[in-house]
Amino acid sequence: MTESLKVVIPMAGWGTRMRPHTWSKPKPLVSVAGKTSLEHLMDMFKTLPNPENVEYIFILGPYLGEMQVPPFIQEKYPQLKAHYVVQREMKGQSHALALAREFLSGPIMICFSDTLMETDFSFLAKEQADGVAWVMPVPDPRRFGVAELNKEGWVTRFIEKPQSLDNNLVVVGCYYFKSSEKLLAAIDEQMERGIMLKGEYFLTDTITLMIEHGAKVRTNQISTWLDTGTIEATLETNRILLDRGADNSTEAAKRPTVKIEPPVFIHPTAKVEAAVIGPHVSIGANCEINAAVITDSIIEEGTQILRTALTHSLIGRNCRVEGQAVRQEASSLNLGDNSSVVNP
Repeated sequence: MTESLKVVIPMAGWGTRMRPHTWSKPKPLVSVAGKTSLEHLMDMFKTLPNPENVEYIFILGPYLGEMQVPPFIQEKYPQLKAHYVVQREMKGQSHALALAREFLSGPIMICFSDTLMETDFSFLAKEQADGVAWVMPVPDPRRFGVAELNKEGWVTRFIEKPQSLDNNLVVVGCYYFKSSEKLLAAIDEQMERGIMLKGEYFLTDTITLMIEHGAKVRTNQISTWLDTGTIEATLETNRILLDRGADNSTEAAKRPTVKIEPPVFIHPTAKVEAAVIGPHVSIGANCEINAAVITDSIIEEGTQILRTALTHSLIGRNCRVEGQAVRQEASSLNLGDNSSVVNP
């Protein structure tokens, strides 16, 4: 890989499945296990060959995305070679990539912003295939897209939302291509021919066109795929990441009036007193937790939880949840930023 790798991160969707949190911030900036999901995604790329020679292209949605993501990236990753493109019309994945044309040349990786996985990208330094699609077998593939392989193991096509359970190799939302130019040529053909599904141009159709024109595309199978595209999936990802080392239970347990049930993550600036926390709880910066029992929840920065029992909850930034006293039965809440609930 001689030319710099371009990593494209599309994040222009409306995030409707993460309401109410995405009314006030783009989906990749929702917290999980002590970091935003975007930070977890960026951690994945540490194994890329020659990381200092990688350029990132963020495809943003209008308004929230274009306002909040660039300053976030500049603050967290000031040395990053970053470009930004705004997709103002939601015409699909391939359309989004076409908008980034001016920044694309040579090898390209595309990874959707709500796809977190455990993988090692270092093999790309010697990759010979025209394309690679990351896949994972799942019990029921019918709500996903799957890769169909021939006897030699090459991808012949992709099938969106298959009706059968026979092929369970689900594409997880990460792809590599040796040539941005060939990818863009296939996108141009796709759009000229109007190959769409429900008004959107899908990347899997683009890749199928590339294969029809002779591209050799293979799969790279993984065993862990974490999703942050829905509330339920985000809470599940929080559990998994805490189980796999994101917790700081030992430090959290030093607080004198707090009982910790590991694993948990409590930001050092959070004020937690007279509380039982965990298991599987993440508490963000500058939170105030007092006289509370919290399990299986994400509490984002600046939020107050007082005299309340919570479970299976996702509480946004700068919220206030206040009860009269901790009850034996915990509440399950889904609150967007700057919300207030009394006596849940």
